[in-house]
Amino acid sequence: MKKSRLSEAFGGGKAFVAFITCGDPDMDTTFEAVRAMQAAGADIVELGIPFSDPTAEGPVITEASMRALRAGATTERVFELVRRLRGEGGVTIPLAFMTYANVVYSYGVERFAATCAETGVDGLILPDVPFEEKGEFAPACRARGVDFISLVAPTSAGRIATIAREAEGFVYIVSSLGVTGMRDRLDDSISEMVRQVKAAADIPCAVGFGISTPEQAARVVGAGGHARPGEDYPDGVIVGSAIVNLIAKHGKNAPAAVGEFVRAMKAAITQK
Repeated sequence: MKKSRLSEAFGGGKAFVAFITCGDPDMDTTFEAVRAMQAAGADIVELGIPFSDPTAEGPVITEASMRALRAGATTERVFELVRRLRGEGGVTIPLAFMTYANVVYSYGVERFAATCAETGVDGLILPDVPFEEKGEFAPACRARGVDFISLVAPTSAGRIATIAREAEGFVYIVSSLGVTGMRDRLDDSISEMVRQVKAAADIPCAVGFGISTPEQAARVVGAGGHARPGEDYPDGVIVGSAIVNLIAKHGKNAPAAVGEFVRAMKAAITQK
């Protein structure tokens, strides 16, 4: 099976996947922050389309979504942002949307998938859509070359192999129960979830939810002396709340700080 752009992004070693809420504090800041993340070594950027009821998100990203909505962020404006990024922004790394089913329904599933393909979006993540219900979205995406990303979590026991075999792009491993957010400690079941994904399918996997420091990121992927015999390690990490927190702190001046953070995280996961 031909690998997608998202899968290929994991081909150069451990991948760093960065999340950002589009339109917080405004679209121009998001535009510059994504460019800074690419320049700093991000392999994939997840673009969060703001939603009024982001059930998978903790307070940091929820508040960012509210700020973005108040500033006038809409799905159409996010698509316009992607056009700018792919055009004058010079962004060539894979981009994936992370949003909620209602956002896609409101726009129209077929229209949403078609516009993703037209603007240069490589994948779609809907954390509120169970694996068993992906048939409402995945076929429209697949028909247009857009990967519908599957998630597995500690609650996915008994279904991980099935999910992995049908996964596209990469498997998003949720590190812990609950919502997104920065944590001091990550779930001990990560290695077992990674092992089951890798045993079932030849597809990359990345761990998200809770990773906020270079040391945590290195430990999750087994880099910099953190590898332990017999452990299974993911192919990358996904970081969102720590980046969104920087944007909340620095506002329109955030792109430089975001770039420095991404550079540190990428360096941490690629050290031998």
